[in-house]
Amino acid sequence: MLEITRYELERRARGTVVLSVLLSLLAVFTVAFFPSVQQSSEALEQYIENLPPAFRSAFGIESFATVEGFLATEFYQFGWVILLGVYFGYRAGSLVAGDVEDHGIDLWLAAPVSRGRLVVERYLALVPVMVAVNVAAYAVVAVAIVAIGEPVPYRDLATVHVLSVPYFLATAAIGLVVSVLVADESVANRVALGLVFTLFLVESLSLSTDYSEIGAISPTRYYDPTGVLVQGEYDLLGGVILCLAAVALVGLAVALFRRADIS
Repeated sequence: MLEITRYELERRARGTVVLSVLLSLLAVFTVAFFPSVQQSSEALEQYIENLPPAFRSAFGIESFATVEGFLATEFYQFGWVILLGVYFGYRAGSLVAGDVEDHGIDLWLAAPVSRGRLVVERYLALVPVMVAVNVAAYAVVAVAIVAIGEPVPYRDLATVHVLSVPYFLATAAIGLVVSVLVADESVANRVALGLVFTLFLVESLSLSTDYSEIGAISPTRYYDPTGVLVQGEYDLLGGVILCLAAVALVGLAVALFRRADIS
């Protein structure tokens, strides 16, 4: 069972380590920068109040006076919501398209492996990557906060990382659907990346209009690091919605791939 997933994990092991290290370094630099920001927090708070509501909402800007508010904006809103959200969509864009383009898919399908299993197991190979980067970042952020002498919001911090997994599952599922629809790997990667980022913009920009309901199609509507770290609000329902959306999209990808002509 899960032979394809294990094979893909072995291929991605080095990349997972590199990604975890890079994000951990970003976390260290972000936390280390906070004490200097805190000294100017009063002026920054006035600046934040004058920012357009749509801009504040898009980047989760609430407060730079606390380490939680600073991390929510400078690290999680950028690093998790945008950077990693787009990354997993981008990576998922090549899960099927790459092998279809170079005809490597023929070798898999020549074995006793169904198309549905191939799609699902390729997708599942991204899950350990999601878990690994979250565990690494949580540990590094917690240690870094202790190092600068600030209290660590362990529960809220853990919740931000736990709730990010359903978000990444959803963005990766979007990329997976693109991957079975587009046979060119580079095109599939770019389309998946652009689609995930466009959905982020749709949700961000729609909040300040009379058409805020449109933003409900975006995964970012259901994952809010600022709400967790600054306001202590845990959107568990949002996590459930993202998981259901991921399951539905993976199911769609399987159905599309079963009917696809890959000759």
